[in-house]
Amino acid sequence: MPEKGFKKWIITITVILASLLELIDTTVVNVSLPQIMGNLGATLEDVGWVVTAYAVANVIILPMSGWLSNRYGRRTYFAASIILFTVASFFCGNAHNILELIIFRFIQGIGGGGLLSTAQAILMETWPKEKMGTATALFGLGVVVGPTFGPTLGGVITDHWSWPWIFFVNIPLGIIALMLTLRYIKDSVHASSQSDHVDWTGILLLTLSIGSLQVVLERGEGEDWFNTPYITILSIVSVVGMAFFIFQELRVEHPIVNLRIMKNRSLAIGMFTTFILGFGLFASIFIFPVFCQTLLGFTAQQTGELLIPGGLTTIFCMPFVGKLLQKKFPPQIMATFGFLLFFLFTYTLGKSNLNSGESNFYIPLILRGVGLSFLFVPLTALALGSLQPKDMAQGTGLNNMMRQLGGSFGVAIMTTMIHLRSGYHRSILLEHVNQYDPAFQARFSNIYNTFIAKGYAAADATSMAYKAIEGAVMKQTFLLSYIDGFKLTGLFFVLCIPLLYLQKIKRGAPVASGGGH
Repeated sequence: MPEKGFKKWIITITVILASLLELIDTTVVNVSLPQIMGNLGATLEDVGWVVTAYAVANVIILPMSGWLSNRYGRRTYFAASIILFTVASFFCGNAHNILELIIFRFIQGIGGGGLLSTAQAILMETWPKEKMGTATALFGLGVVVGPTFGPTLGGVITDHWSWPWIFFVNIPLGIIALMLTLRYIKDSVHASSQSDHVDWTGILLLTLSIGSLQVVLERGEGEDWFNTPYITILSIVSVVGMAFFIFQELRVEHPIVNLRIMKNRSLAIGMFTTFILGFGLFASIFIFPVFCQTLLGFTAQQTGELLIPGGLTTIFCMPFVGKLLQKKFPPQIMATFGFLLFFLFTYTLGKSNLNSGESNFYIPLILRGVGLSFLFVPLTALALGSLQPKDMAQGTGLNNMMRQLGGSFGVAIMTTMIHLRSGYHRSILLEHVNQYDPAFQARFSNIYNTFIAKGYAAADATSMAYKAIEGAVMKQTFLLSYIDGFKLTGLFFVLCIPLLYLQKIKRGAPVASGGGH
């Protein structure tokens, strides 16, 4: 039964707090990696596994969370996930070497992944069916705002304290979330009965296939993709393992992941559109800070401050979008509007140049903030709205997994594309760097004469002029490559709009009530 009054709101605060802990930790560590490298004596390759380990654990546990919560009880599983996440955070902050940190980040990711889908299902059972749009919007605040503010929070903590505190801040919040969970959250009335049989084969195949895929996506670009043997091997393991996993789950009576619920067309299509949301959310939040700091010379703090207005816009718009859904406004129309706003965001950024300043980015980022609020709530409603309460646990797990995988694919594709387009644009630009090109001659002469006027010898002035031109070529190369990345993301969103209309348009398809973990 839905909760009322104070209890409804205290449960809502509890699950949102738990979700924020998990989602902020997906990105909070990124800006602290250089300090971690210096403090623990790690290489760049080693420290990259701190991020990868957390992502791999997340994506493995998400689809299993429904089964785990049904088997052990939603309240017990949620509390255990909080404890695991909090304890692992303590040990991450006290890691003495990079191997310890990677191991405890993996354990932290297992706890964090268990929090995410469980929190969403608890929220859906706490709120009445007619207000499910509002509940989804509240959950969406953590999903969208967490990754956005994570880097900013990580930068502030690292600058003013030290990197272990990005983990230690989780401890008091985790303790509060645990106390509130044990006091107010109860087991789901819709939890299905579980057989004593455990699908160990399914667990093993899921771990191998999804874990291998996540490692490939996280590490592929840095390892030159299939030119590295272990990336090739893991890619094969991922494909073969997934094929056997699907066969296993459709064969057994009590699967670890009930893939049969994907016969529900709304869930199947909704999972793909959620994948697209993850692609845009993580790809854009990955490419934009790098663009600002690498090319435009912004500090980490300036970049973080740029993201704040857009994040606040999302916070303010989410409840409004939830109300629209509650008033039976078609979710396909709202999601279409969100996709178009996201396209405008990327299109506007595609007009950037090397003289762009902070004022050029506020409007695009606010458009992104509005767009994300008009995407998350309707897409969740479309994906989960027609599920039976008993299937909600599995549905939320699969849907959240697809968003995480979409983010990983988005970052991997953007990174690879920027690398490839950089080579292309550099070769085009270098065609004009020769003594027969009038524009090059004028530019070189200007720079050369500037150095001569400053008292440099002719040979030094010539060398420095060539270096200056090389620097300009590199900046222009990366500018054009990042612009291509922005345009690709926007085009991808527009092309995916027709998928929304493969689902039947129901006025106000509210998310089904119940179905907690």
